[in-house]
Amino acid sequence: MEELSNLAGGFSIALTLPNLGYMLIGITLGILIGVLPGLGGANGIAILLPLTFSMNPTSAIIMLSCIYWGALFGGAITSILFNIPGEPWSVATTFDGFPMAQKQRAAQALTAAFTSSFVGAVFAVAVITFLAPLLAKFALKFGPAEFFAVQLLTFCSFIGMSKEPAAKTIVSMMLGFALAAVGMDMVTGQLRMTYDMPELLKGFNFLIAVIGLFGIGEILLTMEEGLSFKGKTAKISPKVVMETWGEIFKYWKTFLRSTAIGCWMGITPGGATPASFMSYGMARRMSKDPDSFGKGNIEGVIAPETAAHAAGTAALLPMLTLGIPGSPTAAVLLGGLLIWGLQPGPMLFVEQKDFVWGLIASMYLGNIVGLIVVLTTVPWWAAILRVPFSVIAPVIIVICAIGAYTVNNSMFDVVMMMVFGVMGYLFKKLRYPLAPLVLALVLGDMAETSFRQSMLLSQGDIAIFWSNPLVGTLTFVAIALLLWPLWGVAKNLTRSSSAKAKATPA
Repeated sequence: MEELSNLAGGFSIALTLPNLGYMLIGITLGILIGVLPGLGGANGIAILLPLTFSMNPTSAIIMLSCIYWGALFGGAITSILFNIPGEPWSVATTFDGFPMAQKQRAAQALTAAFTSSFVGAVFAVAVITFLAPLLAKFALKFGPAEFFAVQLLTFCSFIGMSKEPAAKTIVSMMLGFALAAVGMDMVTGQLRMTYDMPELLKGFNFLIAVIGLFGIGEILLTMEEGLSFKGKTAKISPKVVMETWGEIFKYWKTFLRSTAIGCWMGITPGGATPASFMSYGMARRMSKDPDSFGKGNIEGVIAPETAAHAAGTAALLPMLTLGIPGSPTAAVLLGGLLIWGLQPGPMLFVEQKDFVWGLIASMYLGNIVGLIVVLTTVPWWAAILRVPFSVIAPVIIVICAIGAYTVNNSMFDVVMMMVFGVMGYLFKKLRYPLAPLVLALVLGDMAETSFRQSMLLSQGDIAIFWSNPLVGTLTFVAIALLLWPLWGVAKNLTRSSSAKAKATPA
């Protein structure tokens, strides 16, 4: 009942006229970002974050989170109409969405995708509503050792659960730690890796880094690919919507299964992309007609879209309650909260109750507004894709440069943005993941501070990380996840040696 009472107070904040306006602006910008390949939720939020500095934190985070919901909705449009994933998690949607469009069923596919996204997100917000306060109260008992163990678990989860090779994930993360260490040591006051440059006394600005890594890096890669847009058209009528709703809710088991997969992959650092593929695979495996998948089966649209939206939303749970982002977008939002002077974590629910519940209420409203907007404006978004990318790319780069300059009114930041942009481009070309680098850049200082405080409390005894059942369990799970890739290597070696032994004649 307490959560429902707090949520009612949150709705009174979110339903104010200015916040509803920011919500609509955020949804519209988010759909545009999701529609344009080369951008995405994290990129769009990073680029537009400087525009929110003059706003109050509640309105700012409502607009930024709605940009995220809009990007999740918008990614389905390009996947279905153009067979071009607007977002990484929309790849699985192309498998059946585009074949449906080729069969003149684009309106049904889009309606199914938007509705599935809405259902997945609302279920995930309900999980946040009732689970976040409990998790925050539990986390109030945490000390420095517990916080470091949670942060270690997050880092190790990225290594153990990433679909990328563990070595590449570690390299990316170590570079993030190195970048986070630049500047003045807040404990000793010593300068680290500043090379007599006053601009680096405060270290690398997080916002400059993400604008470069995501925004500029993606644009450079897309320019190299010479992307051109050709696809189908679609118009969604109320009759098509009602008919499609009557069809898709026969797959209620797929909705429930995909929501569960999405919420789990969002809370753990799995992410929306693995969740969408995993949900698609499960739907196909459990279908009565698996051969129809890939040929225009509407269930193949429902499963990945539900899971992706649930995962993208659920990733905000550990960010709000523990200060641990569950996705690159959550990491960018975490950086925004820190810029506004808000410290994500259990105390946020005590000290900034109006902010937290206003945000949670806006998640419900934002997804309702997003569903209405995308269902009524699909032809407009499809038309945008016929604008030459040679026109769109320079506009995005200029917006990125303006955003970087406005952080400190410094051209040095614009130069660093371009440096990070080249780094992001190289990472993508070499298939190195960016998420671990961003995670380490955001959490590096926090993890270092928690570790050093723990060492001071224990007088240098590392056994503090096994001093009670809670911290001991977290540390053990973290180490197990860190070593998990080695288990896979050992199994492969055992199989290959067994195969060789069988192949060798007696």
